[in-house]
Order: sequence, then structure tokens, then C-alpha cells
Amino acid sequence: MNTITIRGIDTQLSEKIKEKSKKSGESINKMMLKILRSTFGLEKNKTFPTYHDLDDLAGTWTEQDEKEFNKNTKDLRKIDKELWE
Repeated sequence: MNTITIRGIDTQLSEKIKEKSKKSGESINKMMLKILRSTFGLEKNKTFPTYHDLDDLAGTWTEQDEKEFNKNTKDLRKIDKELWE
């Protein structure tokens, strides 16, 4: 493995790098390697991409929401036994 040092990173860029690293939960090094690989078209293609567009909804249901959902989807849990014989 090679090591490359980048000089001249100003405070604003440094803060953005640190913010992105913290948000992604990855080390700065790992995150920068991903960015560089992506920029040069060298990223490993994921079979199933990870999406974060619904992250804000996770864990927001109340018990009442859950009960209502289960009530409204109860029929979807029925198994047509004759179709599986």
C-alpha cells in the first residue's frame, strides 16, 4: 500500500471532511478512499445499494400506529393452503 500526503487543506475543507466522516461513521481515511475511488470510477459496485431516504422515519411509530398497521394488514398474512399443496 502507498501513502499520499495532501498539503494545503484549509480549515473549511478540513471541517467538511470531519463532518462527513462523522456522519458516515467511517474513519477519515476510509471515507476519503471511497471518495477517491468513486471519483476515478474504481469503486466496488454493490449489488444492492444502500439508501438513506427513509432513515428519519425509523423508530417513529407509536404503539397505536403499530396496532393500526397490524389491523389493516391482517389479511395479507393469510395463507392459501391449497396453493401450497
